[in-house]
Amino acid sequence: MSFARIINRRAICLLGGVAAGTVGAAGLASSDFRGGSFFNGDNNNPKYNGGRWWKGLAGTSAAAAPGLRIAEMEKDRTPEDFQKVYNAIAKKLIDEDEYDDYIGYGPVLLRLSWHSSGTWDMNDNSGGSYGGTYRFQKETDDPANKGLQNAKAFLEPIYEQFPWISHGDLYTLGGVTALQEMQGPKIPWRPGRVDLPENATPENGRLPDAENGADYVRNFFQRFGFTDQEVVALIGAHALGKTHMKNSGYDGPWGAATNTFSNEFFVNLLNEQWKAEKNEAGNTQYNSPSGFMMLPTDYSLKEDNVYLKYAKKYAEDQDAFFEDFKNAYKKLIENGIQFPEGTPTITFKTLDEQSD
Repeated sequence: MSFARIINRRAICLLGGVAAGTVGAAGLASSDFRGGSFFNGDNNNPKYNGGRWWKGLAGTSAAAAPGLRIAEMEKDRTPEDFQKVYNAIAKKLIDEDEYDDYIGYGPVLLRLSWHSSGTWDMNDNSGGSYGGTYRFQKETDDPANKGLQNAKAFLEPIYEQFPWISHGDLYTLGGVTALQEMQGPKIPWRPGRVDLPENATPENGRLPDAENGADYVRNFFQRFGFTDQEVVALIGAHALGKTHMKNSGYDGPWGAATNTFSNEFFVNLLNEQWKAEKNEAGNTQYNSPSGFMMLPTDYSLKEDNVYLKYAKKYAEDQDAFFEDFKNAYKKLIENGIQFPEGTPTITFKTLDEQSD
């Protein structure tokens, strides 16, 4: 039985109970998303020092332009090799589907890809998905990343099985795999991120805060070049998973199908009867009689006229949401990376497609 089929059954059951110069931004939400939200030097690594395509080009360009990050794909690796990594992640999602009361690891893998990309700073091209620095304790322990240790632990056996892949590629590919296996859109993905040394780890505090309104959301994302439409599309991923009080200070799911990607977030945002309440952590969250919740940053999409226009569009047209999310998410995970000509763009087959 495929993961896609399993998550549909479980969701029902639970409810009963660059191009050079690519610009993008962090994810938005609290520090949860175990199945929850997106907010709140010398190098002795042999993977970094050699064995990749375009090494000479990267070295020359970096010397001429500090901060330039050029993708370097592992020598002799093919799209088929990365499909094998995809398959290993997807099969592990099925094997370990009991995680988080049978929501599974899909939502937290997507959040890891988001948060490891969302540290990017366009001013000096630091942070982001390129260096795979979430593997270092400093970034792992960022309060905004609480709960992501579960996703990191999930992927460690995959890295042991495929030690040639960089952590940046692994973290982003994990998100792509989870999204597609949860019936989301196909994401054209490009390899070539490089394991940078520990001193490349960005400072904590670059990820957003959920306890704010539309002005904060817009100002935050403008720092990365995202449009209002892209912001709304990205936040729509909150259809997945749920928040956990111990991680983020918020509690509850955004909707019913917590492990199926859909436009349900927008449908609920516009149609549920929401009431602002203080939770046991003292944070404001919007609760509905259906048992769903919204963060203040989520609810701001309903209060801002420009954001509301896109929320209505996505609530009415899931295909439009999928297309816009696909483009915004691809932009997010590629921030600050220059992909040389010839870098393969890979569209992975889901496990279901491979079994047909």
